[in-house]
Amino acid sequence: MKKIAIEFLVQETVPQGSWNVRRIVACLPLFTLLLLLPLPLHASQTTERAAAKPRTQKGKSARAKSKPADELVRLREEYIKATNEYQALLKKQLPGRERNVERAQDQLTKTKQLFAEGLISKQELEASERALNEAKNKVSEINQEVANADSRIADTLLEAEAEKTLARTKPIPRGGMVSTIAMIRYNGGAIWGLSDAFKVQRFFQDTFKQPLPVAVFGQGAIHDRWRLDHRNAMDVSLHPDGPEGQALLGYLRANGIPFLAFRQAIPGTATGPHIHIGRPSHRY
Repeated sequence: MKKIAIEFLVQETVPQGSWNVRRIVACLPLFTLLLLLPLPLHASQTTERAAAKPRTQKGKSARAKSKPADELVRLREEYIKATNEYQALLKKQLPGRERNVERAQDQLTKTKQLFAEGLISKQELEASERALNEAKNKVSEINQEVANADSRIADTLLEAEAEKTLARTKPIPRGGMVSTIAMIRYNGGAIWGLSDAFKVQRFFQDTFKQPLPVAVFGQGAIHDRWRLDHRNAMDVSLHPDGPEGQALLGYLRANGIPFLAFRQAIPGTATGPHIHIGRPSHRY
């Protein structure tokens, strides 16, 4: 939390020259009257400031709370924009790739004719066939990437809508679980701390005969950049829908350990599929 320091600057006016004692004595009643008159006004202003202060702090608090939400919206918009630009670039390349397929097809037709006439070797015919297959594969790759871009944009928009829906619902009860297209959240009732991580690691080692693939233990650089408090959590590089991920989620639920399981990247929240063990990371 940022502290706001309010400094009161008091300026003292030092009279210049010498004063006549009689004039000072004569003016004392007037000075006294002047000092007494502003007191009610000053008290009223102080009361008004005191009354206005909570409203100001409340307004600042509301703005501070809305800041992370605004940042997440901005990140999502940038992600969608970058994905659209990438998709547009792919679509520009597609006509050229399709022309390459047509040329490779024509070349193969000629090559087959020459091979049938015995004018070229079988190796040359096979090379022409490979060239056609490579040209077709490049077209398929572009079409697949375009489709993936559409899917990523749709998932991001659906996740944003799911978050709005969750925000309008009641808090998840202890032991409750909520699942969306992109993530699963389990509100386990157990007291969790990184000091308990060895229990999870031992379970995974005993079950799969290999170490638990911990990606980040505690606060990481990515969490600093996204302003997420990740000090009492760890990220595991497992897809929640895979066999190992499902086994880990089952163990966590059986022991009441809270978690967030991400099925995909979420701008400003997750770089990709993984399992976050611990309470959700709050923004600061």
